[in-house]
Amino acid sequence: MKYQDYYQILGVPRGADTSDIKKAYRKLARKYHPDVNSASGAEEKFKEVNEAYEVLKDDDKRKAYDRFGADWKHGQQFDGGFQDGGFHGGSYSGGGFSGGDFSDFFESIFGGGFQQGGASPFQQGARGPRRQRGADQQLKLDISLEEAFNGGAKTIQFTKSADSPEMKKLKINIPKGVSSGQKIRLAKQGQAAPGGGEPGDLYLEMNILPHRLFRLDGRDVILRLPITPWEAAEGASLKVPTLSGSVELKINPGTKSGQKMRLKGKGMPGPKPGDQFVEIMIQTPPADSSAARQFYQDMKAQFDFNPRTF
Repeated sequence: MKYQDYYQILGVPRGADTSDIKKAYRKLARKYHPDVNSASGAEEKFKEVNEAYEVLKDDDKRKAYDRFGADWKHGQQFDGGFQDGGFHGGSYSGGGFSGGDFSDFFESIFGGGFQQGGASPFQQGARGPRRQRGADQQLKLDISLEEAFNGGAKTIQFTKSADSPEMKKLKINIPKGVSSGQKIRLAKQGQAAPGGGEPGDLYLEMNILPHRLFRLDGRDVILRLPITPWEAAEGASLKVPTLSGSVELKINPGTKSGQKMRLKGKGMPGPKPGDQFVEIMIQTPPADSSAARQFYQDMKAQFDFNPRTF
């Protein structure tokens, strides 16, 4: 078994105190977390960082690691009596232990037992059996844009596991301003463990559904606003919808189709709220009667206007 230098993984000296170790762990965990770093090798690095922190944050585990791990910095291997996946009572002369106390050493480093043979709901350690944890469960949850904007309580139903039709009902709280792709972790709401151990976690991935009026562009909200030619020409004051209610919007005289107007802070909420952009779309009345067609003929004669100035 090859052991790694946990101090080197966290980038701290061997004499670092607990606060320095915690600070280094948080920095690296944020850097390599799979939710924010999809680069090749990031997930494996994240696991190494967590493994190192689990040992060095615990005084007893760290003392054992410092005492028996002088050669681990160089990645040396020893079998410690393990042959073909089992423990056969061998000894490790460098650490001064053999036989039965190897399990105590192994557990003091890694915080648990080791399992031999086939699947079992328990892991056998020096201090007795430890129940296995249930598997984590991941689900995609469809929510409306209003639910994402306002947040709040929501009741969901889902199957307890892939091989069981039994449904589970759960009341959750959607964070205000949540975005598509964002994951929410619900501790101990995942799949049950064999033998009654601790359940896994449930991860809900948010998926914001398309809206009939608005579309999202990052934290910003886009609204296409139809207006009449005379509103565009003469200007107007119009009520326009936002996710937090209607607001008054002033249309300046001579406004052009495709022009965008900004409503500051009317986008998705959060530490840095988005804005709402209103895109002007001038709509022309249909020439569906003789009177309407005559009106357009008169307008054509009245105006010396060519929009294609290019």
